Amino acid sequence: MVKLNGEPLVILLVEDNESHAELVMRSMRDQRVANIIYHVIDGQQALDFLFHKGDFTDEKKSPRPNLILLDLRLPKVDGLEVLKIIKDTENLRRIPVVILTSSDAETDIARSYDHNANSYVVKPLEFKTFIKLMGDLGFYWLGWNAQPHLE
Repeated sequence: MVKLNGEPLVILLVEDNESHAELVMRSMRDQRVANIIYHVIDGQQALDFLFHKGDFTDEKKSPRPNLILLDLRLPKVDGLEVLKIIKDTENLRRIPVVILTSSDAETDIARSYDHNANSYVVKPLEFKTFIKLMGDLGFYWLGWNAQPHLE
């Protein structure tokens, strides 16, 4: 597994579709990309995880992620709003946020980058392509991409 300075790599996956979430988690584990993947099913849970509120007050059970994979169409709090809050929060804004969604609408892409998304990836429909994308995505953001120290 990839490690950063000997520490386990942590991904926060924000995805309301259980099938998509399972596919992402399985493909990253199979390709040994991340040591720990936390999955939340809506935008409010994502914010609670990042701000240690609600069910996520224990910082050991909700550690600072090295990467956030964020769907746009989420219940409770929309993915764009979650992105905006992350990038407007000083101690969270350096965490890379990759929009991982089925939408290829130009307005969604533009609005995501307007809110400082680090990348925008449309989920491929073909299974093998999706699996390869997840491995490549994980290795790039967690293995090859140079990141500043996250406090």
